[in-house]
Amino acid sequence: MIVLGVDIAKRKFDCALLNDGRFRTKVFENNAGGIEACLSWLTRHAGQPVHACLEATGPYAQALAEELYDAGHTVSLINPARSSAFAQSLGVRTKTDAVDARTLARMCQALVPEPWVPAPKSVRELQELVRRLDALIEMHTQEINRLAVAHEAVRGSIEESISFLDRAIAEIKQAIAQHIDHHPDLKAQRDLLDSIPGLGPVTCAWLIAELSAKRFACARSAAAFVGLTPAHRLSGTSVQGKPRLSKRGNARLRKALYWPAITALRCNPIVQALGARLTARGKHKMAIIAAAMRKLVHIAFGVLKSGKPFNPDLARA
Repeated sequence: MIVLGVDIAKRKFDCALLNDGRFRTKVFENNAGGIEACLSWLTRHAGQPVHACLEATGPYAQALAEELYDAGHTVSLINPARSSAFAQSLGVRTKTDAVDARTLARMCQALVPEPWVPAPKSVRELQELVRRLDALIEMHTQEINRLAVAHEAVRGSIEESISFLDRAIAEIKQAIAQHIDHHPDLKAQRDLLDSIPGLGPVTCAWLIAELSAKRFACARSAAAFVGLTPAHRLSGTSVQGKPRLSKRGNARLRKALYWPAITALRCNPIVQALGARLTARGKHKMAIIAAAMRKLVHIAFGVLKSGKPFNPDLARA
């Protein structure tokens, strides 16, 4: 298959089309017109579906990736750290947008990364809602911290900002609940996740938006996506590093699971038992919380995969 490497930026994207060992390059504006011109360019110079490789750069890459997928091309979204490591393995010393596009094309040809499938529109909209909620909560926390040490001259302004953010947070939470209620598939997933002790409405929405849209072969793959699997650092006899969380995954979902994990350690029988075992082994408090977060992901995966509500007896088995 002909491969296409694409380096995405805010205002433009560089394309490198690799066919029979030869490159053809082109730069397009990162807007609707530029994407349409890119598809026409591919039709002229490839004449067949290509395997496009893009770095996962959030909203900058989303529109192009969806249009390429809808046009029948295979699309892979790559972690930027992975493409950077591949460039180092090739001995690439120069870093420009054009060079990065060529490197992505070579990576796509050599490694054939797994195809990406866009989430349904209802899930993508839910993702935007929960991410907006996260941004509002972060701003609210910042303003609360400022208020504690604020001078009288600015205290009123900060209090007004907090009141506005309180209203905005309440409105976005209501919008999330209404959005889920209006889509039967999302509502069914929410009801399944709500049966898990420790998960509240906001966490359920996060899991639906960030986790259930993905397709995983097993619960461990889902935990790896969140960055909750252990990373070992051992080499010979001199390097004996302690296992740590990989943290190479969805930081938003990892953040959203922190407090639910603490709650689950008190009220979820499966997570409680796990916490007791790790405490008896002398594990650190943060290691126990991380294990509880991973267990919640495993339970959520099992509930969504089976389509059955949480059952502690089955989970123990």
